[in-house]
Amino acid sequence: MPRQDTNGPTRPGPPPTAVCVGESMAVLLPDRPGPLESVDSFRLSVGGAESNVAGALAALGVPSAWISRVGDDGFGRRLLAEVAARGVDVSGVAVDPHRPTGLYLKEVGGTTGDRHDLGPGHSRLHYHRRGSAAAALSPELLADPAAAALLAGARLLHLSGITAALSDDCLALLHALLADRRPGRTVSFDLNWRPSLWRDRDPAVLPPLLDGADLLLLGSDEAEAAFGTGDPAALRRRFPSPATVVVKDAARQVTALERDGTAVTEPALTVEVVEATGAGDAFAAGYLAGTVRGLDQRRRLRLGHLSAACALTAHGDQAELPDAAVVAALLDASPAQWAATRVTATGITGPALVSAAARRAADPVPAADPVRPADRAPSADRSRAQ
Repeated sequence: MPRQDTNGPTRPGPPPTAVCVGESMAVLLPDRPGPLESVDSFRLSVGGAESNVAGALAALGVPSAWISRVGDDGFGRRLLAEVAARGVDVSGVAVDPHRPTGLYLKEVGGTTGDRHDLGPGHSRLHYHRRGSAAAALSPELLADPAAAALLAGARLLHLSGITAALSDDCLALLHALLADRRPGRTVSFDLNWRPSLWRDRDPAVLPPLLDGADLLLLGSDEAEAAFGTGDPAALRRRFPSPATVVVKDAARQVTALERDGTAVTEPALTVEVVEATGAGDAFAAGYLAGTVRGLDQRRRLRLGHLSAACALTAHGDQAELPDAAVVAALLDASPAQWAATRVTATGITGPALVSAAARRAADPVPAADPVRPADRAPSADRSRAQ
């Protein structure tokens, strides 16, 4: 299967530490809020859970790659070019000469007063992905030289439940990847529950996949819909094998539960939401970057929260974190300082940043970047899983 020319090198930096596998699509973004029938024009962009995570990881300093398939069409070329522009290695993406690139439209709520308007801060995605190029992903991927090279060198492999819903071949690929256990590699799995994808498929295939990961990411609302409970302790019992189960309770808090019974809960930041799409992927990237860095559990959760908060205050699926000094101050903040932090589209405010600024004024020594990954394998999660 040929590889697409992205008009530039596919490996501009270090070999990828993290590899994300799954479908991404072209996206049509409306030129204004309101129901789709009121929109006059759309702007072309790209999106998808796994490439979003790969792009956010790259922005967080974790060399990443995305493996997938796209169609031999303009949408596929745009998708590859934009993902590569985020610093993601796309050398493992195959171009399918027969199947199209998937597509979805984003509907953004506004204040039009129309009864079909979703309302401010809300959005809905309309998918057109049946029969897409990525739906043909299969275990044959493991024999593809470019993809195999990326997988062989990965210390973090990120998957999601979306892939399992696309086709039987995609489901078989997930089973093959989870069965291919390698020392020093952590496998993370995000449920990413999409009810519309499971209308013609049996979601009973999901639990064995989730339980086969080293690190499991679940939204409590998604888990409630898929498995009948969003309770962190119940989900930890339901999935006993992963070293860590992380349960995200929307805008309230996130709890990380270890296999030995240890649990750490960290409240979410106060955020003035601009658009909700992409926050889950941003949280995953922040948490995974903290895992690669070897941060303690609380700081991993905080980095996930901060990454999600930045996504919530930006249009589109990707958002940039503040500079290293701000990140360091928030990761080290006291519980009271963290609770008093506020994130808006214009910036981040809170007592932790005031205290950090005062310390820098008194002793202007640059802080170490808490986000950049150490030159070592991801934390002990993988070894504990064995």
